[in-house]
Amino acid sequence: MSRDRTRYGILVGVDGSPESEAAIRWATEEAVLRDQPLTLMHAIPPVRVSWPVAYLEASFVESQQASAREVIEKAQKIVQAGAGESQPPPVRTETRHTDAPSALVIGSRDAFMTVVGSRGMGALGRALLGSVSSGLVHHGHGPVAIIHADDVKAPDDDSPVLLGIDGSPSSEDATALAFDEASRRGVDLVALHAWSDVGVLPVLGMDWHRYEDEGHEILAERLAGWQDQYPDVHIQRRIVCDQPARWLVDESQEAQLVVVGSHGRGGFSGMMLGSVGSKVAQASHAPVIVVRSR
Repeated sequence: MSRDRTRYGILVGVDGSPESEAAIRWATEEAVLRDQPLTLMHAIPPVRVSWPVAYLEASFVESQQASAREVIEKAQKIVQAGAGESQPPPVRTETRHTDAPSALVIGSRDAFMTVVGSRGMGALGRALLGSVSSGLVHHGHGPVAIIHADDVKAPDDDSPVLLGIDGSPSSEDATALAFDEASRRGVDLVALHAWSDVGVLPVLGMDWHRYEDEGHEILAERLAGWQDQYPDVHIQRRIVCDQPARWLVDESQEAQLVVVGSHGRGGFSGMMLGSVGSKVAQASHAPVIVVRSR
């Protein structure tokens, strides 16, 4: 990845929430792992009033500024603590006067990776992403990591990296990142491929072995070059018959990280996040990186 697109290094959105704090801790570990600088970005939404009360507006702005300083200072302390015995990454801070989704989507253009908390718990628990995380996975640039407050596992965790691979050209960037993550973490890579995107019931005479063989061929083709580049990474292959999102969410319980592309079979450049990536980002039991094109 070209250096002109890594001005922010690892960019993390901070707002003082538990999800944001989890994102900061995970981003700190990622920055140390990759020897990348860390940027803490906080967004202050614009003040909107429907009548001329300038003195109230000024007071509210001052309150926002004070709150922003507190959020940034707390985030910096989390970075220092999160680095553990390692040298903390270089940290820069940035406050933008705009809504958070816009600030981070724009910032993601100049970041190696953008990290945010999931937010949006709602009545369905993990069934909803917040406006910031949803905005990034749909419109961000490059890798976007979504962290749930209870996602972050111990740094010495030897659980594998899980990769969803669909055989489409758009999954190539996700494959590259997944191999790199597994290599840096010194863990196995689990590559999961589903030969159908919808539920399929077995029917009499259905040649399951043919579909399984085709799935193994797709995996072999997509993984071959990366195996040569990362000979230290041991690969575990999973072939499933349908519903890749369900299988990826189930497998995420045993993974320390899930990596998926932003859209899959039949997709086109710039389209909205595919249903598989969206469901996995919402319901995964581990941190998820959705790899979007730039």
